[in-house]
Amino acid sequence: MNWIVFDYGDVICEHTDALPTLAKAFGLELTEFEPHYWAERDRYDSGGSDLEYWQSIGRALDVPVDKAFADELTGIDVAGWTHVEPDVLELLQGLHEAGAALALLSNASSTFGRWVREQEWASLFRVTLFSGDVGCMKPDAKIYRLLLAELGAEPADCLFFDDRQSNVDGARAVGMKAERWVGVTSAQSAFGSSEE
Repeated sequence: MNWIVFDYGDVICEHTDALPTLAKAFGLELTEFEPHYWAERDRYDSGGSDLEYWQSIGRALDVPVDKAFADELTGIDVAGWTHVEPDVLELLQGLHEAGAALALLSNASSTFGRWVREQEWASLFRVTLFSGDVGCMKPDAKIYRLLLAELGAEPADCLFFDDRQSNVDGARAVGMKAERWVGVTSAQSAFGSSEE
């Protein structure tokens, strides 16, 4: 079986629009807040808890964060990543209807993974794997091998799309076919070339 594997952020969905709201919640300008949002993200997406993530940002910004505030911030954060691109959803639905085996591989928290799995469109994917659930992230070879084990597939039987070249390179390093995501039209061309 040949698999088509998609990243989530900036592929299936638009880039988050939550950062200005999160900065305001901390009482800060976006330029003050955003570097800390990303600086602490890898630890979060590698299995850290929501509370640990927001408290680490709070410590860096000298803003106290309790569980209630962390839960509020998590809700804002998750909502920011929920704007699915209509043309990508149409592509996924078409592939699913044609019988393609689809999987989702995302660097994201366990909390976000739970949100994804609750969405109706998540049923288009036979497998969904989130870094927060397995404690490692793209482009670490380990996460691709975990995915392949779950798919029961050989690396060469998988075509992977990601917006980050480092993640594409990581997939290729374990033998997967991989392309940088630049839009639906380019992806459709890659499907054709992968079948040759």
